[in-house]
Amino acid sequence: MHSISPPIFDPQVNGYAGIDFQRDGISESDLLVATRAWRRDGGGCFLLTLITDEWPRLLARLDHLRRIITASPELGEVILGWHVEGPFLSEKPGFHGAHNPAWMRDPETVDFERLRDAAGPLPLMVTMAPERRGAVAAIDAARSLGIMVSLGHTDAPTTALREAVDAGATAFTHLGNGCPQQLDRHDNILWRVLDLDAPGVAIGLITDGIHVAPQLFRLIHRILPPERIYYTTDAMSAAGAPPGRYTIGTLEVDVGLDGVVRQPGRANFAGSSQRPGQIAGRAAQMLGMEPSARGIPRILANARGLLESRRISCAPSGASID
Repeated sequence: MHSISPPIFDPQVNGYAGIDFQRDGISESDLLVATRAWRRDGGGCFLLTLITDEWPRLLARLDHLRRIITASPELGEVILGWHVEGPFLSEKPGFHGAHNPAWMRDPETVDFERLRDAAGPLPLMVTMAPERRGAVAAIDAARSLGIMVSLGHTDAPTTALREAVDAGATAFTHLGNGCPQQLDRHDNILWRVLDLDAPGVAIGLITDGIHVAPQLFRLIHRILPPERIYYTTDAMSAAGAPPGRYTIGTLEVDVGLDGVVRQPGRANFAGSSQRPGQIAGRAAQMLGMEPSARGIPRILANARGLLESRRISCAPSGASID
């Protein structure tokens, strides 16, 4: 399925074109390989995403990348800022996903001051699990520093979700992922999030047709108004690259001809190999509509709108994508 649409803004890109953003010592040339391939494949701009790691190492990596990107006008046009996904996540099996639970920790307000120092003035989004001790105070501290908080990789009860939203959380990271394959049919994180009366919270969905079953994808679109949904590739280093073995941090993963990213010998997913130019077509296919139908372009703009409302801007430059 083919479509023509403006390059999207993606708030969650972990790597691209064989370049793993989770590695230490990434060079300017490495990032240029990734960003040029991203643009080639229909992408606009994105938040470079760093996943859970040892806290000092994660901060050092963020500081290193900031220095490179702020010194390069070409990189700065594509990489607008940061998404730090962890380490303030649930360490429970299934909920931690591909993140190492040994590095999970409770957030402290000082952590967000250190994140802001490492990120500099660039836009910053942090995904956290609201059931972690100190989460509400941390969200309040993040807001005061201009940091956007998204919830995710969580098994929080409804009360904790509500408290997090009231404290200022404004998004949910890749709903339908970061949770076990088998869930309690009477009470689970999907039902809690979708039942939450939180019109100011935008729900992220991976559109590769693998991470979110088409049936669930359609149900979410029926339950939520279009303005509360945004799309992401959740791309990692295998995206924009041929099948083979790649890394996401310390994990080695295999990507087959089907495009599914898996840890060797395991069934769970570990990131996506989806290209940005595939988002519109794959979402439309699951929804049973044409990519040009009114709902698709509207949702494609939501990630940019979501973050522009928090002083993150991304001006797209038109391109033909497939």
